[in-house]
Amino acid sequence: MGSMVSYRSNGGTSEGYLAKPATGTGPGVIVIQEWWGLVEHITALADRFAEAGFVALAPDLYHGRQTTYPDEAVKLLMGLAIDQAARDIAGAADYLAGLPETSGNIGAVGFCMGGSLALWSATLSDRIVATSGFYPAVPWERMAPKWDDYAGKTAIVHCAEEDGLSAAEGPQRAKSGIELAGGEVTLYDYPGTSHAFFNDDHPGTYDRAASATAWARTVELFRTRL
Repeated sequence: MGSMVSYRSNGGTSEGYLAKPATGTGPGVIVIQEWWGLVEHITALADRFAEAGFVALAPDLYHGRQTTYPDEAVKLLMGLAIDQAARDIAGAADYLAGLPETSGNIGAVGFCMGGSLALWSATLSDRIVATSGFYPAVPWERMAPKWDDYAGKTAIVHCAEEDGLSAAEGPQRAKSGIELAGGEVTLYDYPGTSHAFFNDDHPGTYDRAASATAWARTVELFRTRL
């Protein structure tokens, strides 16, 4: 359904996978990758958002690199330049907002590494007003997020039992920061789930029922807020 595009990113260029709805126009959604990179699972999700009526862009935060091996994924994650990722995400928001097919505000959704970046993204761009973070898993000290720009914005966080559910440090830190900044945040627990329960490319962790619920909550958020 979609194709690779280039867009401006703080004076440079970045690439991403863009999928547009058959209806012609729709709100913009940034789809942020897991630690594997811009793999087929993420581009398929961008297509799925387009089928739901959104203009979806999945930035390639690793700039061409990807892997299917956990050891290599750890190295890619630890080598990620957070400041560059921030510029790529903010640039993605500007690019989406400038498309003639895009209407309304911009949302961001991400998974694992991308879950943390999606929650953070609302502080990187005034255009991003709604975020959905799936089992966020980036050391917050690397990102050092300042949540001040969350006033009037909305976030939801999907928490896996393997990660400690909503009581875990990461979701609680995000919740506290977002609420102190005047934003609205809801933490959802998915009992009995493993980390990455939404990734249907990994049968050992995928949970069909939890995924369906989390997807419905995310689409409802974006349809309501964008």
